[in-house]
Amino acid sequence: MKKRIIPIFVPHRGCPHDCIFCNQKKITGVSTDITSEDVRNIVEEYLTTIDNDASVEIAFFGGSFTAIDIEIQRSLLSVAKEYIDKGLVHDIRMSTRPDCIDQNILSMLKEYKVSIIELGVQSLDEDVLRDSIRGHHTEEVFNSSKLIKENNIQLGLQMMVGLPSDTEEKCINTAKKFIDLNPDCVRIYPTLVVKETGLEDLLSRNKYNPFSLEESIQIVKKLLALFYVNNINVIRVGLQATDDIQLGKAVVDGPYHPAFRELVEGEMIKDYINYIVKENKVTSSVVIKTNKKNVSKIIGNKKCNSIYMKNSYNIDLKTQEADLNINKLEFILDGQKSINVDFKEIYINLHEIYNL
Repeated sequence: MKKRIIPIFVPHRGCPHDCIFCNQKKITGVSTDITSEDVRNIVEEYLTTIDNDASVEIAFFGGSFTAIDIEIQRSLLSVAKEYIDKGLVHDIRMSTRPDCIDQNILSMLKEYKVSIIELGVQSLDEDVLRDSIRGHHTEEVFNSSKLIKENNIQLGLQMMVGLPSDTEEKCINTAKKFIDLNPDCVRIYPTLVVKETGLEDLLSRNKYNPFSLEESIQIVKKLLALFYVNNINVIRVGLQATDDIQLGKAVVDGPYHPAFRELVEGEMIKDYINYIVKENKVTSSVVIKTNKKNVSKIIGNKKCNSIYMKNSYNIDLKTQEADLNINKLEFILDGQKSINVDFKEIYINLHEIYNL
């Protein structure tokens, strides 16, 4: 069943802290408060464009939903619940802070049939949380995650890469702790310096250096290998591009790219091809038969994987569209040897290659 999301942005409502990286008005592209009537209008508009056989989800994004005044929460959720009761919507999702969850809140959310809660965790390193002015500790993350799962609500965890005092090792440790919490889904965001934030101030005073695009790719590929091997669904990698979210507009600096996930997955494919070439002593060519949806990340952004193989080994890398499952690839090496793999095998190999 196709998944369709109706996004409702609740910009900065309820947030008890101004985290050093955050400017919700710029990130969401929304600066005004939302009302129950707005929710109804947005849902009605989206429903006219959604196929009847789709699984529909209303998602409250932007602010810390469960820190909003309780009556406003009820007002917004009551509209969403109407569509659940009518069978027109199947899930209600929201994002919030780990320190804004307790049993009373969860009991109320269950009244309105909320089914997915995403926690903006960002890091599970205490120094990173402190230097990012998060206003909570790792303990709140573990406690709220446990409560959410005990209440049979799906758990989502969001992490950021490249916050103040962050390192590759800290990012990997956060991912491993995420896996221990067994979330239903994860989002990964490289840290961008957005206008009118504490990070912009630190950057201007040379007290913060964002990760480069290449650094971020090299770190996030390892995080994806960890999550994929452990069957954790990574539903987003990188901020969604908007009119504001791009370099030169709201984004002042940082590893921004509109197709960041594809860059990362393309790098993972390159690493695996590199492994195949060395293991099999390939001398002239690699042809990869694949579902057409995989072609761009196999060849790489601006054909970078093909160029790399040519420059590094004088090997021609080509793809051949085939009627294959999207999760399967067939490698033809030097025009003779054939190797069939699925992506799960690739991720297991990368897990070992990356020494995770």
